[in-house]
Amino acid sequence: MLNRVAVLSDIHGVLPALEAVLAEPDVSAADHIVLTGDITAGPQPTQVLDLLTSLGGRVLWISGNADRELLEYRRGQRDTIPDPIGPWAAEQLREDHLDLLTSLPPSLALPVNGLGKVLFCHATPRDDEEVVLVDSPLDRWQEVFSGLDTDVRTVVCGHTHMPFVRLAHGRLVINPGSVGMPYGRTGAHWALLGPGVDLRTTHYDPQTAAARINQDSSYPDITEWADYYLHARATDADALTAFAPHDGRDHSQ
Repeated sequence: MLNRVAVLSDIHGVLPALEAVLAEPDVSAADHIVLTGDITAGPQPTQVLDLLTSLGGRVLWISGNADRELLEYRRGQRDTIPDPIGPWAAEQLREDHLDLLTSLPPSLALPVNGLGKVLFCHATPRDDEEVVLVDSPLDRWQEVFSGLDTDVRTVVCGHTHMPFVRLAHGRLVINPGSVGMPYGRTGAHWALLGPGVDLRTTHYDPQTAAARINQDSSYPDITEWADYYLHARATDADALTAFAPHDGRDHSQ
């Protein structure tokens, strides 16, 4: 049984945000750091992967849809990636990075003190692109939980970059938010699990981080990218409006 687990999701290749979270004492003291996907698709993909791999077995990895897309692009299994930075990020990865992404599971389960058996995934337990939101109907949660073992009492997911905690059919659902591409408010968002749930925000200077990323990254549109995402120009309302049509709710009523 693990006492403390730090959950980092949707880092999206933003090294200054990742470094800020890793410097948190509670992250340093956690039994494990669980990465719930979308680790690499961003302006500093190789630096982020190299830093995380240097931490060894304390880090437990899960693949996200963006990680899968980068891998498929490099392996010739797709010609395009929906995210404009994706093709560039994919080309930066070394073979050892591609081997790492190939090895990542879609989910994992861990026993966490106070939370029971916790299933960690990227979007939903059954799919790395499905959308569920804090206000998704209970019928939607029942659908995406179909097939889960009955002893899974807590589900941790990412993908939508907005932190929340809610109950759905007796299961606690946690989204830690995004480390590198936050929606709604600035800072690197993550979660600390055990024995309860603590949604955290690590603040860092977005201007200093943007200047560093501009210097380090060769992505052609890096200035605009860093300004938009590090300053959280997309509000939570913007994100919920964009995601809501994809969570299966009936908009005809």
